[in-house]
Amino acid sequence: MLSSVILLGPQRHVPIVRAAAETLVPVASNPGPLAIVTAGWEEREPEDQEFRDHVQRPVINLEIWARVERIFERDQELLEAMRRRHATLRSVQELYRLRLQGHMDALRELFRRTGDDALLEPERHDALVMLHGLDSQHVARVAQIHHEFEARWRPHERAAVQREKRELKKLLADASCLLLAGGHIAVLLHRLRLFDVLGLYGDRPLIAWSAGAMALCERIVLFHDAPPQGSANAEVMEAGFALVPDLVVLPHSKKRLHTHDERNMQLFARRFAPALCTLLDPGSRLDWNGRRWSAVPGTQRLAENGTLQEVGA
Repeated sequence: MLSSVILLGPQRHVPIVRAAAETLVPVASNPGPLAIVTAGWEEREPEDQEFRDHVQRPVINLEIWARVERIFERDQELLEAMRRRHATLRSVQELYRLRLQGHMDALRELFRRTGDDALLEPERHDALVMLHGLDSQHVARVAQIHHEFEARWRPHERAAVQREKRELKKLLADASCLLLAGGHIAVLLHRLRLFDVLGLYGDRPLIAWSAGAMALCERIVLFHDAPPQGSANAEVMEAGFALVPDLVVLPHSKKRLHTHDERNMQLFARRFAPALCTLLDPGSRLDWNGRRWSAVPGTQRLAENGTLQEVGA
C-alpha cells in the first residue's frame, strides 16, 4: 500500500497535474525530475511535450513502451510467449463475458422490479453474491495464467529485460515523483509488471490519472453503458497492483455511464461494494495520505442507492 498518492481525472482538456505535483513534491524543497510512464499511449509514447509545457519542471519519460519493443527485437522467444499469453487472456475474457451476461440479465431484472422489498431484496443479495463469485473466479483464473507464464518463461531473469530494468532503476532513483498517464490499460498494466516498475520505485510520492489510476486499484473494472461495439456489462479484467485501498476508479464516467439510471447505478455500486466507486472526470482529484481519501469539490462517487454524491459526503 502506498502512503502518498494523488489520482486525477483525464488530463487532456483540464490539466491539473502541476498543482498535484506541487502538493506532493514542492519544487522548492524537492527539485528532482518527475518520472512519467506514457506506455498506455503505445506508439505515441514520446509525444509528451504538452505535458512538459504544463508542469514546467524537469521530466524523465521512462519510455516503457519503447523498452519492451527493444526487448522483443532481441528476444523473439519471449515475444512469441507473450503473444500466446495475450491470446489466452482474450479467450478467457470472452468466456467470462459469456457467463457474465446471464448474471447481469437476471440482476437487472431484479433491480428494476418493484414490489415487496422483503421478497425482492434477498433475491438481489443472493444474485449479487453469485456475481461476486464469478468476478473473483475470473480474477483468480487470470492470475493463474500470469503465474504459469512467469514460472515457465521467467521474464525477469532474461538478459534483455534485466538490461532495461537496470536503466529504469537508475532513472527512478533520481525522480522526485512517479506519474502514470492513461491510455490502453492492458498495455500499461502488463508492461509495468514486466519491469516491476512500481516495485523498483517503492513507497514514494505517486500521481496517476485515467488508466494509470485504474492500474493502482485492486481490480481493473472495464465499463461502458453504450459501447460502439461489444458488451454493455461492466466487467473485471484482472487484478491491478492493489496499491490503493477500497477503490474502483471510473475515468470518463460521464461519457461512459448512464448516471441518470439510478437502478443501474445502484447495481454497479453494490456489485463492487465496499470499494468506493469514484467518477474520475476532468477536474476530479482524489488524495490518499496513507490513512484516508479526500477529494476536491466536484469529485463524485456512486452511492449504493444509485445516486451521485460528493466523495466524503
